[in-house]
Amino acid sequence: MTGKPPNELLNSWFQRSGWSKGELARLVNKRARQLGAAHVSTDTSRVRRWLDGEHPRDPAPRILVELFSERFGTVITHAELGLREPAAPPATSGVDLPWTGRRSIELLGDFARSDLMLNRRGFLGTSLSLSAGPSLIEPMKRWLSPVPEQHSVNGRPAGRVTAEEMDRLEETTRLFRSWDAQCGGGLRRMAVVGQLHEVTELLRDNYAPSLAERLFRTAAELALLAGWMAYDIGMQPSAQRYFVLALHAAREAGDTPLGAHVLATMARQMIHINRAQDALELVHLAQYGSHGTTTARVQSLLAAMEARAYANLGDSDNCRRAIAAAEDLFPGDEVDRSRSGDPTWAAFFTEAELSGENGHSFRDLAYRYPQLTEQAAKNIDRAVELHSADEAYLRSRALNVVGMATVRLQQREPEAAVAHLHSGTELVRRLRSKRVEDRLRTTAGNLFARYPDVRSVREVHERTLAVLPAPA
Repeated sequence: MTGKPPNELLNSWFQRSGWSKGELARLVNKRARQLGAAHVSTDTSRVRRWLDGEHPRDPAPRILVELFSERFGTVITHAELGLREPAAPPATSGVDLPWTGRRSIELLGDFARSDLMLNRRGFLGTSLSLSAGPSLIEPMKRWLSPVPEQHSVNGRPAGRVTAEEMDRLEETTRLFRSWDAQCGGGLRRMAVVGQLHEVTELLRDNYAPSLAERLFRTAAELALLAGWMAYDIGMQPSAQRYFVLALHAAREAGDTPLGAHVLATMARQMIHINRAQDALELVHLAQYGSHGTTTARVQSLLAAMEARAYANLGDSDNCRRAIAAAEDLFPGDEVDRSRSGDPTWAAFFTEAELSGENGHSFRDLAYRYPQLTEQAAKNIDRAVELHSADEAYLRSRALNVVGMATVRLQQREPEAAVAHLHSGTELVRRLRSKRVEDRLRTTAGNLFARYPDVRSVREVHERTLAVLPAPA
């Protein structure tokens, strides 16, 4: 006996998880090995003692937070598991980082270097975890404050990058973005992180203001892409840290549209982990902070993400308003982006992307309002049609194909859902995206759970499981 009362909160989450004590022990040990904490050796009796009120020793509390958050698809805190909050150094935990140029460079470089060295799944070191709620939103509001620091610092060497070399760095960043859209985040993420590390090393020198801004903008785009790739393969805490650092770099570059795009991407991650209210606040911060500085295409992108957040909150009226705004603002793919002033990173937001986003908003609303499923099908089907002849955005095509399967399942059309799942299975073979894999696995599982006696459903379920890697 421990002499302490049982940990009722941990017991509650444990019962709902469906894990046995042995399964949880094995998961803790596996994650500890990924962290390099080889001394951790958890067994069934130790898990029982935790449930009975014993407080686990580091790094077990952080591992438990990570495992239960992943299990339930939302941020679960130490307090919600009945565990003491860790005393973590401010430089390596949370997102409340100093908003100064030189410190941002150091943090970006240190984090990229750690990622290159450790290359662990899900987080770097035992102190990295997801932030949500006020602990995330309040620090991000400082993005709105003016930049006080000059990029030039006495005593530092003159910069080593010429304008021509800067052109090549920017072209390389565009190439990395195209690789990600076509292949998913799992194939070339470390190449992006390596390039980011090199750019942060260059930023330690002195440059003329215009060149310094270009370097900070490139660092921001690379950090955003590294975070996006981490998000795509399930490394959520690492993704969030890269997003935060990308926002810092975008602010140093004076690039408010890029900063707004970073915040919208962070909002997408919050929707992914079922924190729709946080997502909405991030989008509104992006819209407010970039008002009057963004092109119509970027405004449309922000409105579409606002609609996604409202859809996940079940707010039909505001969701429809945001969808209408996104459609009204969208300039059309025939518009010459060079004359419209669109940044190069906004090229991905095509009519296909807009149709897919709005279709998924209608799909999410349709869980509460079934009459909207046909509108969801119309939009997502349009996205699939537009993407079908474009190999450049293979992941988006796969996500929309699986999205159509979920809509057909909502409409109780199992055979139509099966057809889309077969297409999704073929596409997933060509990608390295845990996000696509998880959605395909979940949709096939939900279809099988509802129609286990339909032969085509059983076959596509078996085929999907055979093609997908075993879940971590």
